[in-house]
Amino acid sequence: MSKKLKTIFLVDDDLTNLTIGNNALAKYYNVITFNSGTRLLKSLEKKIPDLILLDVEMPEMNGYETIKHIKNNKMFEHIPVIFLTAKNDSESELEGLSLGAIDYIIKPFSPPLLLKRIEVHLLVEFQKQELIAQKRELIHFNRNLQQMVDSKTQTVVELQNAVLRTMAELVECRDDITGAHIERTQSYLRILLNEMWKCGLYWDEVSSWDIELLLQSAQMHDVGKIAIEDRILRKPGKLTPEEFEKIKIHSAFGAKIIERIKTSTSQQEFLEHACILAYTHHEKWNGSGYPNGLSGLDIPLQGRLMAIADVYDALVSERPYKKPFSHEEAVEIIMNDSGIHFDPALVRLFVAVADEFNQVAIQHKTSAENR
Repeated sequence: MSKKLKTIFLVDDDLTNLTIGNNALAKYYNVITFNSGTRLLKSLEKKIPDLILLDVEMPEMNGYETIKHIKNNKMFEHIPVIFLTAKNDSESELEGLSLGAIDYIIKPFSPPLLLKRIEVHLLVEFQKQELIAQKRELIHFNRNLQQMVDSKTQTVVELQNAVLRTMAELVECRDDITGAHIERTQSYLRILLNEMWKCGLYWDEVSSWDIELLLQSAQMHDVGKIAIEDRILRKPGKLTPEEFEKIKIHSAFGAKIIERIKTSTSQQEFLEHACILAYTHHEKWNGSGYPNGLSGLDIPLQGRLMAIADVYDALVSERPYKKPFSHEEAVEIIMNDSGIHFDPALVRLFVAVADEFNQVAIQHKTSAENR
């Protein structure tokens, strides 16, 4: 099977030069000759050569004008152009190269030398196109690889989320809390965080958080309840002081569980949020909370946010020891506890979005009734 010859366009207004050039190249290449730049440009619209040999001094349109047309056309700009000319001054050569030519060969030329230089330039062009193709394939491969990584990552995140949610729901079941407490508190947190972004409250801290990671970690805020006895968690009446002291250990125990997980994983940011939420969501602004009696801004912002979401949900939900409060009653209780239990700035934020809290509670109640 014969190898397909590469096509060279030879452009010169002198018939003798065209004949000499054609004779030198015809054995090795498919040579097409033109006696003007105008005819070359018209032909390029029908066929793209592998290389152009272009005379500089031609009437009507000289070689410099011709190459400008070639390089200004996106369809032709990649075609390598070699100037063939009798002009042997450095200024003319520099001008030709600056216009985009890859070489500048002085006439009369040596046929063997012309062949060798064409061979070298075609090889370089071939390698350049190979590199471009490889780069294109690499970009395509990387794009596909990134899609695969993103898909796998999403799968892992979904699995991780499912495991965490199942674990949190098991704790909920032990606490006899029904109606997706975890899901609701996540929704309340999202509402508060969105409003914080809008108004810039505590911006320096919030802007550094991965919000989705924080919301995912919120599922673990009550994980320490796994250490509490069922008779206390499920007690329908008021807890004794001794029983309440036992309940209070769930915050520290939850943090201890999460700290243990941290020693065997690199996902530190997620677990750092989870640990703070578990450990501090029962602290109170005036220092009367537990486990450490922190007060004011010493309570991490995550814990102060979780306190509002957690208490609101507890108030509007039915528990073994109480009937649900109305939304209006819950809002009033939280407002009255501003500066006592809750961060006053966050209470003002909560009041601004309280209707959104109510909508979440209503949606979940409706969904539960329809199941």
